[in-house]
Amino acid sequence: MGRSAGQPPLEHAIADPLGTRRVLVTGAGGQLGRALSEVFAADELVALGHEDWDVTRSAPEGLEPPDLVLHAAAWTDVDGAENEPQEAAAVNVGGTANAAALGAPLVYFSSDYVFDGRKLAPYVESDAPNPLSAYGRSKAFGEAAAGGQAWIARSSWLFGPTGNNFVRTMLRLGNERDEVAVVDDQVGAPTYVGDLAEAVRELVELPRGIWHVAAEGECTWFEFANAIFEEAQIECRVRPISTEELGRPAARPAYSVLRSEHAETPRLPHWREGLRACLARLL
Repeated sequence: MGRSAGQPPLEHAIADPLGTRRVLVTGAGGQLGRALSEVFAADELVALGHEDWDVTRSAPEGLEPPDLVLHAAAWTDVDGAENEPQEAAAVNVGGTANAAALGAPLVYFSSDYVFDGRKLAPYVESDAPNPLSAYGRSKAFGEAAAGGQAWIARSSWLFGPTGNNFVRTMLRLGNERDEVAVVDDQVGAPTYVGDLAEAVRELVELPRGIWHVAAEGECTWFEFANAIFEEAQIECRVRPISTEELGRPAARPAYSVLRSEHAETPRLPHWREGLRACLARLL
């Protein structure tokens, strides 16, 4: 589903070499929104955080029509969505519909959690979603709400120098404790938001549809934690545990690595390179 015949050509505003397009970033205060705002800074950028636009409501009055919408606003609390599925859907589905209602070309950021993990091999764009959690369902329904003329950018295990993410949590815990317990039976591709944001510049030059845009390589959360401590030179033991031992409310896919079946998909660096780039901004 990455592309289909008969899709309209990209509007001239999207590929404007003069960089005069008006780019709207929703969720600009989050880790992905901040990265997108940096990468698209040369455009006429309108960066709206939650305080500027709660996307569960219609767009603010007086908002000038954008040429491109990068819809980074999202409910990201996977476990919280189990207890508040309607609230998660209001953001991830209703909020996406409100962003799409602006009528501009839209990039919607989706998740590896739209899959159930039973394939035990990398998921490609033509694989059918089967989410295990309320969060995963909200992201899958959000894809539909984005509309048929959107770019659906599925990525995974996002991390960056700001916001709440695994890297920042491990750095904090590693400096507070001698040992942390981390799940070793979930496999994914940790993706640095800076690399994803750079890839989006290429993505909007491609036909609209579903695209898997994630870091190269794969690892478990346990392996990721060990790499974080190694790169940051933090002495902290990592004890492997199972998902069952962790006992989180939301089910996670055991294997959710994303790969693209399209040769033109933007290629991201290996997750370890992304980790180094992130740590260079944190340490």
